[in-house]
Amino acid sequence: MTYDQMLETVRYEGAYPTRERADEAVRKILAALGRQLTGDERVDLAARLPLEAALTFTGQIPDTRQLTGWGFVKDLATRTGATPATVRWETGAVLTVVARLAGPELLTRILDRLPDGWALLFGQAQLLQPQRAA
Repeated sequence: MTYDQMLETVRYEGAYPTRERADEAVRKILAALGRQLTGDERVDLAARLPLEAALTFTGQIPDTRQLTGWGFVKDLATRTGATPATVRWETGAVLTVVARLAGPELLTRILDRLPDGWALLFGQAQLLQPQRAA
């Protein structure tokens, strides 16, 4: 997928009125994701993204604290001055496209590396681990 195709897909998924608005959302969400994802999963995801998207994603220094999915939304809302509802919408529009680019195997690895709550942001079901009886 080219960056232009990625923007058009995000524009459609997020119902954005312009490509510029879709581009703004892609850059904001990928930069924030770049602060959260580390290790081989970071490298492998960057290799599957279009070059412009990969540069935005890898241009961020990973944060020392990993955020839950909801923590990610709240943090990004605070950083950008947007509402959590708007950030949640943008995150879903961008990360569902990223999930398709990653593919199921890499997406599973990414979700295993991140704290709870991220699966929904990628458009996936949040699977819960069964609790063992004490």
